[in-house]
Amino acid sequence: VQLQASGGGLVQTGGSLRLSCVASGSVLSNDIMGWYRQTPGNEREFVARITSGGTPRYSDSVEGRFTITRDNRKNMIYLTSDSLTPEDTAVYYCNSRRFSDRSIVYWGQGTQVTVSS
Repeated sequence: VQLQASGGGLVQTGGSLRLSCVASGSVLSNDIMGWYRQTPGNEREFVARITSGGTPRYSDSVEGRFTITRDNRKNMIYLTSDSLTPEDTAVYYCNSRRFSDRSIVYWGQGTQVTVSS
């Protein structure tokens, strides 16, 4: 499975961005897809994930501000990020996890999100 993320950029505090991620290759329709983020010197942290049925889950830090959606026909997920703060600045990665074996995880390259104060 190959994952390609896009949509990052520079935005002011309070602004919005929409990240996209497309999966290709041996994609299974019931894979769980999601977003993580990482800042220099820190571990990658969970942001949001969504099942093939559209059930989302969010980290406490983004709940209510970020929305994850999914288009199964296109093998794509999106992350709409509103009310951004400088603390949201990070490299954002999308991933895909096998529903039948959660230890199988694929990662895409990251996309940089920078929120200026």
